[in-house]
Amino acid sequence: MVPIRNGRRSRGNPAQALGRAALALVLGALVLPTAGGASAQATGPKNTAEPAVSGRAEQGRTLSTTQGSWTGSTPMSFAYHWVRCGTDGGLPDGSNCVFLPGATKSKYTLVAADVGFRMRVRVTATNSAGSSTVASNPTAVVVGPPVNTSNPAIQGSLVTGSVITANPGTWVGRQPIQFSYRWLRGNCVVVASGRTYRLGSSDLNHKMRFNVTASNAIGSKTVTSGESPVVTAPLPSGAIKLPNGQISIPVTSIPSDQRMFVAQVGFTPNPVRNRKHVIAVHVKIQDTRGYVVRDALVFVRSTPRVTTGGRQPTAMDGTVTFQLVPLASFPAKRGNVQFFVKAYRTGDPPLAGVAGYRLVQVGLATGR
Repeated sequence: MVPIRNGRRSRGNPAQALGRAALALVLGALVLPTAGGASAQATGPKNTAEPAVSGRAEQGRTLSTTQGSWTGSTPMSFAYHWVRCGTDGGLPDGSNCVFLPGATKSKYTLVAADVGFRMRVRVTATNSAGSSTVASNPTAVVVGPPVNTSNPAIQGSLVTGSVITANPGTWVGRQPIQFSYRWLRGNCVVVASGRTYRLGSSDLNHKMRFNVTASNAIGSKTVTSGESPVVTAPLPSGAIKLPNGQISIPVTSIPSDQRMFVAQVGFTPNPVRNRKHVIAVHVKIQDTRGYVVRDALVFVRSTPRVTTGGRQPTAMDGTVTFQLVPLASFPAKRGNVQFFVKAYRTGDPPLAGVAGYRLVQVGLATGR
């Protein structure tokens, strides 16, 4: 109310009234928006620094990630999803990598399936204005226990007296990788350890294998090589490999504990149909180890003596051919003629040494 003094209303101080009016206008401006104005708009998340993954890329290890740095209206929440990428690291946003089920926290423990791949994490930031996803850089290729990527193999000559070597093959995994070896005769007889092995007489005619165990700080793995060819004895002195694969040796290279034998005898013609035609006798000589023998003397004669005979040395392939002429006493009726064949070495005792013998026969179909 306006105070009344002496029965009249007081008009008050005009300056004070003006000040009060100005204050009211200022307070009103603080409370009410100006005509046509609006409140400040929220801004969506924008990444300014990628998430950073830390930890060793090894099976069994745990990786951790930061959320990265972001601008935008707050509050802002973050979600994580780990992905498994190829060795190229995948697309920039990691969208072509394998999304790992349940791997949605800021930490992830590497498993065996991750070995050989590179890991990334996709971080999604969300606020009231929207969301945005960015991927971390890929880790190094994840390593684990040793994994064999190319088969182990035996190197060296499979001949008694020779030294063979175990090639462990190719392995991947955390370095360093160490190897140990066990040599096997046949399928299961353990004969030695170590990377090299000298073949002995016990290995003759057997196949060799080896186990290799690769170990590192994470674990170990054992694999077995393939079987070798059969172990053989050393080739005799003067041995020559022929085009047909056979081995030719000189008769002087046959040791006293081996012998020659008449491996083949053939006749042309067979049966003999004419007493007046030459009979070709084809002989092949080998030793008891299977080598063909050259320069061995071969003696052939019919028993009873109804053809010419003779002796000749074998050729490089262990063969020799005789041209025998029937004598007047050659049978004129059907039947067989028997021949004695002997292979021997010059200088050996007549009934000893490395000589080999054989009785053979050819059929007769003569009519004249």
